[in-house]
Amino acid sequence: MHGVMYEMFTVMNRIPVPAAAADGFEEQFGASMGQHLADVAGLLSARLLRPQNESGVYVAVMDFASKEAFSAWMQSLSFRAAHQSSPGMAGEIESFETVVAVGA
Repeated sequence: MHGVMYEMFTVMNRIPVPAAAADGFEEQFGASMGQHLADVAGLLSARLLRPQNESGVYVAVMDFASKEAFSAWMQSLSFRAAHQSSPGMAGEIESFETVVAVGA
């Protein structure tokens, strides 16, 4: 199978959340995403993934048009505001460059 090659930079943040705090976390994190990510230049998509096992580790996934777009967001007021309004939501951050993608 051949995919389309294009530039995209993906950041994944693995956030451990105790089961008792999951509902509040989803509500707070979702509200923060809606408030602070709507107009981020170069942001293609942002998702919060709920764990389907007992690990309690959520994954926030953000796709940017480029590494430079991600770096610009990291320096922005939007980034600072999002992280000030959501303290304690940091986790293990990983970043990836897209090599091949198939589908929408």
